[in-house]
Amino acid sequence: MLDWKKRTGTGDTAQPRESTAGKAPDGHVTTRLLSRAAIGVVGLYLLVAIILGIYWSREPSLFQVQQNAQAAAQRDGRQMVAGYTTVETLKAVATTLLTKPGGYLSNDRFPPGLWLDNMPSWEYGVLVQVRDMSRALRKDFARSQSQSAEDSDLAQAEPRFNFDNRSWIFPSSESEFQHGINLLDNYEKRLASPEQKGAFFYARADNLNNWLGDVSTRLGSLSQRLSASVGRVKLNATSKTDTVVPGQVAQLDEEYEETPWLKIDNVFYEARGQAWALSLLLRAVEVDFADVLAKKNAALSVRQIIRELETAQEPLWSPMVLNGSGYGIFANHSLVMANYLSRANAAVLDLRQLLSQG
Repeated sequence: MLDWKKRTGTGDTAQPRESTAGKAPDGHVTTRLLSRAAIGVVGLYLLVAIILGIYWSREPSLFQVQQNAQAAAQRDGRQMVAGYTTVETLKAVATTLLTKPGGYLSNDRFPPGLWLDNMPSWEYGVLVQVRDMSRALRKDFARSQSQSAEDSDLAQAEPRFNFDNRSWIFPSSESEFQHGINLLDNYEKRLASPEQKGAFFYARADNLNNWLGDVSTRLGSLSQRLSASVGRVKLNATSKTDTVVPGQVAQLDEEYEETPWLKIDNVFYEARGQAWALSLLLRAVEVDFADVLAKKNAALSVRQIIRELETAQEPLWSPMVLNGSGYGIFANHSLVMANYLSRANAAVLDLRQLLSQG
């Protein structure tokens, strides 16, 4: 009888069975743990991406142009000749695009670079000035006259900087820009070496005036684009001069222009990038064209332009670019930037007039 009770579990020694009610199968537990782990990994990734995005969005500081050129010449064993400071500064500005925190972001295809738009706009502004100066070196500064031959390295460097700024592979923008920097270095090496011939830099008033013409055009365009943050009326003539009836006012067509709300910060940071690069290049020009500027009594005008551009680099304490109305409660950062660039452009026009005088 005892053995039968043990076998059937009806005796006193039978062990109670554990209830499985309310317990999930092992497969469900594993799935839940994996889901939580995946959510944790994604959350950690997003946190790291946000922190990196904030760090990568910091604009590089201005550097001491003359000291940087002297240190580079001493490091490479090169002579400080006319044009050396300008070329070395152009190289440093272009190199900053590639070596700043996060590197070059305009062609990023993955977060956090993919999410950022202010820094790519800043990079494009810097790149515009790099392109203008590389073109000025090729067609003006390195040539004695319009019929002289171009420098081979500069002729190859300019198209490198004009390569698609958003190409990320085959070839990438970074590789093309680095190739352009290397070509500038070859030109600089020949320019600063007494043993090598064929590299020239002509610090003349007309050469400088030609480059300043491009500078004025860029500043004027930026001022108009920044001012369009609050909208403006653009007037267009609807009739030709030969069809205007004497004694009558010409008919004008009004067109309202306003920067799209999502593009306001892009224009603002592009202007910041151009102002940053241009202020450094002007400090280099101030060194290499010192004699010309002194003879034309134009040194003060250059310093005035630099001051306006450097003032435009003041830190932006607001977490976003504000777009208040002209006389509204909130600030309009675009109009403030437009004010600095307009004043710098006015000084550029005065400088060009001084340089054109005999």
